[in-house]
Amino acid sequence: MAEIRDFKKGRVGAPPRDPMPRRLAAIVAGDIAGYSRLMQIDEEGTHNRVKRIERDLIEPSIVEHHGKLVKTTGDGFIAIFDSPVEAVRCSIVIQQNLVGRNTSLPKHHWIEYRIGVNLGDVIIETDDVYGDGVNIATRLEGIARPGEVYISGGIYEQIKHKLVCGYESLGDRHVKNITDPVRVYRVLSDPAALLQNRKRREGILASLLILALLLIAGGVLWYTFSPTGKLPNLVSVPVSPPAEVQNAPAAKRPAPPAQPAPPTAAPTQQQATPQPAPSPAPKLAPSPAPQQAAPLPPPASPSPATQAAASVREPEMISLRGGSFTMGSNEDVSEKPVRQVTVKPFAMGKFPVSVREWNACAAAKACGFTATGKDDAPIANVSWSDARQYVAWLAETTRKPYRLPSEAEWEYAARGGTQTKFWWGDQFQQGMVNCRNCSDIPANDQPVKVGSLKPNPFGLFDMGGGVDQWVEDCWHKNYQGAPTDGSAWVENECSSHVIRSGSWRNDSSYARASNRGSYDTNVRYPTHGFRVALSP
Repeated sequence: MAEIRDFKKGRVGAPPRDPMPRRLAAIVAGDIAGYSRLMQIDEEGTHNRVKRIERDLIEPSIVEHHGKLVKTTGDGFIAIFDSPVEAVRCSIVIQQNLVGRNTSLPKHHWIEYRIGVNLGDVIIETDDVYGDGVNIATRLEGIARPGEVYISGGIYEQIKHKLVCGYESLGDRHVKNITDPVRVYRVLSDPAALLQNRKRREGILASLLILALLLIAGGVLWYTFSPTGKLPNLVSVPVSPPAEVQNAPAAKRPAPPAQPAPPTAAPTQQQATPQPAPSPAPKLAPSPAPQQAAPLPPPASPSPATQAAASVREPEMISLRGGSFTMGSNEDVSEKPVRQVTVKPFAMGKFPVSVREWNACAAAKACGFTATGKDDAPIANVSWSDARQYVAWLAETTRKPYRLPSEAEWEYAARGGTQTKFWWGDQFQQGMVNCRNCSDIPANDQPVKVGSLKPNPFGLFDMGGGVDQWVEDCWHKNYQGAPTDGSAWVENECSSHVIRSGSWRNDSSYARASNRGSYDTNVRYPTHGFRVALSP
């Protein structure tokens, strides 16, 4: 027995132990900035809020992005992912969601995480993970600013062309207990943010350069025209003008004009200030030829709104005559109570808004980012506020009352005149929607192009699966007190809005016509898109 105990302790003669499992993983480390201060302000309330965030946001987000929560640490967490893309995407979702949660709270009560992401070879145990890969992730988290995500160079090289976001290089950093410096990048969830920062810095440098040149030019002019030939006392260090200015004859020195410029200067002045090109004159009312002695102003160019309206490609719409239907179901508490709703005539987008249609808005500087991916795929990774920006731009440029549909309008359109679980019946059928394991279409990072599968009886495509679709309504946990006239259920301010349809990443239960969910108003998520409605 003594020898057996010696074997277990690993002494001489004992059989070799199995090596600890190692693997390459993307490690996400997060902790709460100012946690001790928050606990001092409200210990019990802070503890409950943190646990709620872990339960309702962090854990589901990690699972949704195919990661594993290794452990929580009171004020933080560590998770591992097979995919660096999913690790960073999960981190962005957590940070953006927290922005929405903090909006209604005073600044000193905000819960803000700092997140670091690194790619490294780690040792995996049942309830923990070890190695330099973890240490670097925690060091990145330690230097990150509240509400931001810092990533290592290894992560950056894996994801730099695969996410709708920007990156700012922070250079090589020496971090505690790590021998070699670590290349660090700050993730910018808004892809335009880095360009804006660069333009701002370049603008400041340009302004300083112009100011310096003006000061030098002012000093030269003062020296040239001053009777004493001395610089004013305001300039503490004399600045000598160039030798050619000092030695130039007085007759060649610049002097103020003695008389107005001759008339021949007018063409030069016109050339210096470009005029808008005259538009072609209408055929029914030609304009008279301009006279040289008294030139007429050129015809007014079309307004920007008119030009945009002429070039924008409007979504294809299906007109619906409206009517009464039974809204909701008894399958989920949020879909109760089941009730009769009457919808007025309106038009619904035949397809979800596509990447091509969204990028037209982005090109007009009216939408927040330029989307990547195939032009005919539905736009994704948009917040409710993003969707509202698009419909506002579309309505302004076309002079038509485009908007988001109400929740009642969306369900009426999705049912296609039926009252079954799905528009084709109560039993699920393969190949009818783009959802997880619902057809022969392989799972991808982007849903299939709009209109790839069959339309419902109203001729609408992708009313279930594809992308989750924003509607106008604020989120309410059930239909108690909801309007029955088909209008949107809104308040002045609401932190979350309703999404319908389910996505290509969800299973078939999300494609039910009555299924509903919610998400924070200003937070982007990779599966969220929308379609438009049009009032008559």
